[in-house]
Amino acid sequence: MRIINLASGSKGNLTYLETDNTKILVDDGLSCQETVNRLSLLGVNPDDIDAIMVTHEHTDHTKGIDVFSKKFNKPVFAHEDVWLGLDGQLKNVKQENRKLFTGDFSFKELIIRPVEVPHDVKCYGFSFEENNKKISILTDLGHTNDKILQSISGSQLVYLEANYDRQRLYNSLKYPLSLKRRIDGPNGHLSNLASANAIERLVLSGTRQIVLSHLSEENNSPELAYQFICNELSKRGLNEGIDFKIDVASPKPGVVFRLK
Repeated sequence: MRIINLASGSKGNLTYLETDNTKILVDDGLSCQETVNRLSLLGVNPDDIDAIMVTHEHTDHTKGIDVFSKKFNKPVFAHEDVWLGLDGQLKNVKQENRKLFTGDFSFKELIIRPVEVPHDVKCYGFSFEENNKKISILTDLGHTNDKILQSISGSQLVYLEANYDRQRLYNSLKYPLSLKRRIDGPNGHLSNLASANAIERLVLSGTRQIVLSHLSEENNSPELAYQFICNELSKRGLNEGIDFKIDVASPKPGVVFRLK
């Protein structure tokens, strides 16, 4: 499998994953044209995309889907509960391209396992498995728990939210207190500390590559998230570069990871 985050953050999220025979997008929060532009950087023709998997209805994850699906006639997969919030946004997706799932399903050679996560709308992460290789994407969630972490346990690579630094969030003059509490609440987003706690569990279960994702431009930074999480895990005897590796996603195309 090969995977790359082509955009991450509040201005748009887009991830591309491929196997030898399958090419999919996870979310598409960019315009259709920008999506095509970023795929072209990989030498990928949009006509060759096999499907779009949708985590939830927020526009930073769905902005480009309606036009992309219509223009290139692509199926859109989402949990049946998520589709309740998507119908008004994705009016141009053909009926035959509206694909609903309720649990694990197969798509070509991939086993796709949706993972329900706590957010302020119905939201799902995903694990993708092929020939004992497993990649998971887990963003837009207010907290983790044993069930969620067990669902993605065994992933060689995890894209995991590290949305905000709690001190920076509460010191912000731009956000009202109600919004700060929503972000920091159980159905909001993961803080750097909460992300570190999850990473500890994942590393102990065998994960070796983490990509910090969906960082807030206002309440976090790549340097802050990386240093805070590395320092926190070092206190617990887990050292970045030895026990695991961390990369940080950004609004720009990131690193291509290959699982062999």
